[in-house]
Amino acid sequence: MKRILVVEDEDVIRDFVVINLQRAGYDVTDVNCGEAALKAFDDNRGDFDVVLLDVMMPGIDGFTVCKRLRQKSNSVGIIMLTAKTQEMDKVGGLMIGADDYVTKPFSPSELVARVDAIYRRVTMAKGAAAVPATEELRSGVFVLNLRSRTLTKNGTPVELTQVEFQIMDYFMKNPDVAIERNEILTKIWGEHYCGDVKIVDVNIRRLRMKIEDEPSTPKHILTVWGYGYKWNA
Repeated sequence: MKRILVVEDEDVIRDFVVINLQRAGYDVTDVNCGEAALKAFDDNRGDFDVVLLDVMMPGIDGFTVCKRLRQKSNSVGIIMLTAKTQEMDKVGGLMIGADDYVTKPFSPSELVARVDAIYRRVTMAKGAAAVPATEELRSGVFVLNLRSRTLTKNGTPVELTQVEFQIMDYFMKNPDVAIERNEILTKIWGEHYCGDVKIVDVNIRRLRMKIEDEPSTPKHILTVWGYGYKWNA
């Protein structure tokens, strides 16, 4: 069963989301605040594929919940719900570990499409056990294990979300190749993704903070100005 945790303090919106996700085949657990979200996640031992998380809530806000959930799990998919259109709200959620964001108001079809895209990524990660244990990608000081879905740099583990892992996988399979931003968007988020291509830039920024010695002067994930990015070992 596809399991999702919905965290939304407005009853009308939460009921709307729950009904549409249930119709799409999801097993939904819904709560109305951040504190209840963290408790539900722990009570279920993190057994959720996706968390749909409102940003503005009384008590613990969505950003704090997102950060704590990401500390508990790198594999769960997290989508932020926000009523705001300011760029910093979107960037802020992605920088602390969210995989995507949906801006209110949204249509049922858009919501389900975005949740489905994250669910597919999570399912792909769970299927990694079928990959041969010895299958690795090596690039300079980096080793990407395709079974455990882990990255090491000079033998030191680097914690990655599923999005970050997929980006690294794509880069390391295409060294020294300039890759267009839209191509990265399609490859990682899917050809039917209806969000903003800027989500690529934010995830690249987050990934640089994890793997570069000096994120402001990257040596591995290089910007190809006006085009996209290139991996340099």
